[in-house]
Amino acid sequence: MAANLRSIVGQHICTRARALLQGSSLSDLQCLGTQKRTYLPGVAPQETSVLAKYGGRNTVTLMTGDGVGPELLSHVQEIFRYAGAPIDFEVVEINASTNTPEDMENALLSVQRNGVALKGNIETKFDDPSFKSMNVALRTSLGLFASIVKCKSIPGLNLRHNDVDCILIRENTEGEYRQLEHENVPGVVESLKIITAEKSKKIAKFAFEYAEHYKRKKVTAIHKANIMKLGDGLFLESCREVAKDYPAIEFNDLIIDNASMQMVSRPSQFDVLCMPNLYGNILSNIAAGLVGGSGVAAGSNFGDEFAVFESGTRNSGRTLKGKNIANPTGMLLAGCDMLDYLGHNQHATMIRESVMTVLSEKQIRTPDIGGSATTLDVVKAIIDDVKPKTLAWKSISEHGAYFQ
Repeated sequence: MAANLRSIVGQHICTRARALLQGSSLSDLQCLGTQKRTYLPGVAPQETSVLAKYGGRNTVTLMTGDGVGPELLSHVQEIFRYAGAPIDFEVVEINASTNTPEDMENALLSVQRNGVALKGNIETKFDDPSFKSMNVALRTSLGLFASIVKCKSIPGLNLRHNDVDCILIRENTEGEYRQLEHENVPGVVESLKIITAEKSKKIAKFAFEYAEHYKRKKVTAIHKANIMKLGDGLFLESCREVAKDYPAIEFNDLIIDNASMQMVSRPSQFDVLCMPNLYGNILSNIAAGLVGGSGVAAGSNFGDEFAVFESGTRNSGRTLKGKNIANPTGMLLAGCDMLDYLGHNQHATMIRESVMTVLSEKQIRTPDIGGSATTLDVVKAIIDDVKPKTLAWKSISEHGAYFQ
């Protein structure tokens, strides 16, 4: 199966690359290729050679974002360099101030060229009705239908719950986030929520495949079908239909308000959650708060062709900018997930273990999780933990047994 996927994606990406070299427009690119892959979470979807890879190194788009995004991403690059991670970053300056169609097209073309991106959050000006979310535009334009946020208690942190281990999977392209609003008459606004059977079944199948692959035992669908009987009712019925194909995995459902209370009071009951867009956003932030906040949760977005990795809560951290106290953990863990996606599993494991060693054993932590260390203190500690491992790998490689 994996070989077939690699073959299909390789043909598709190569076709797109040739079109880029020949100067095709973005709209032309979106029409290329008739074959799509089904992404199995956690398994590199193709040989890295069919992505942007040169001399054994992958080229990845790095979208700077707002707030602390640029500084945290610079720390990711530095730690990757010390770890010897075979990644070259194509930096794309994109933020709330660079919101022209040209800026957006350049960012999209870069991701389409490279296949993968690591991204800082882009602020959305909620007090300007004409300002559309660039985060939503990127997800919909790239077809990133699935969002994953991983929330797991970190050993040693002083948290209310120490047994959180859940995966929150959210449909990423419809629901309330279609931004379909209009004012019928002054003072009366109509906002449309779009739910389709096609996308509901697709995200449900994604959630069950994820659970199956990672040996998870239960999938919980989150909804408000008791009130929105047609829209959320369709989502729930789609999940129930897909669940029939996975009899080994337990399936249940919860109403969003009850699920929010249960997440705070007894989060250990949750395993994999499958949700429409808005409910996924709400519960992801609650779960992230339980494990330490926006600085520790990692997020990722997957489509049939592209993947974008970012922090789990999509918080720009504007108030922390330039203060040297932002927690780099979430962005680093997102970077590790990206390395796994590209097949660089050893590097991902090494960096991830160093991050956990610094937080749990050495207890070098930023103020948001009860410490007094600066961002640079944490980064330096991670680099110091990584260095000996990198040197050991270099020694092994010199004896002809590299990564064996």
